[in-house]
Amino acid sequence: MKVQAYLAFDGKCQEALNFYGELFNADVKNKETYEDKKIDVPLNYRKKLQHAELKGKGIHLMAYDAAPDTPLNNGNTISISVDLTDKNEAEDVFNNLSKEGITHHNFTEREWGYFGRCTDKYGISWMVNCNC
Repeated sequence: MKVQAYLAFDGKCQEALNFYGELFNADVKNKETYEDKKIDVPLNYRKKLQHAELKGKGIHLMAYDAAPDTPLNNGNTISISVDLTDKNEAEDVFNNLSKEGITHHNFTEREWGYFGRCTDKYGISWMVNCNC
């Protein structure tokens, strides 16, 4: 069994995946746009991503740009958790994810190690853990 996140964006999927790819040293794969699809989306939305995957060592996310008539609501029912073993690397990841976003819990020492929770500039919630 494999469980994995599928992220929805409001037209910024490529931008977000590029950001995450640089941060996590991963590549955007299997990109499909709305270009040749028989889906009713505006002409200016045709080059947006209908599906893409971000793959790298320890990361595999799927994502897409939701059609303009699909309402997206930023919620708090899911967070992506990142586990690291190096405190400096974990703090860098947290700082990059929280930059231009919202910090819910500062990256600081907890009972189990270091932890921080934030929502990034794309509305995605993250938990960064370091058991170091």
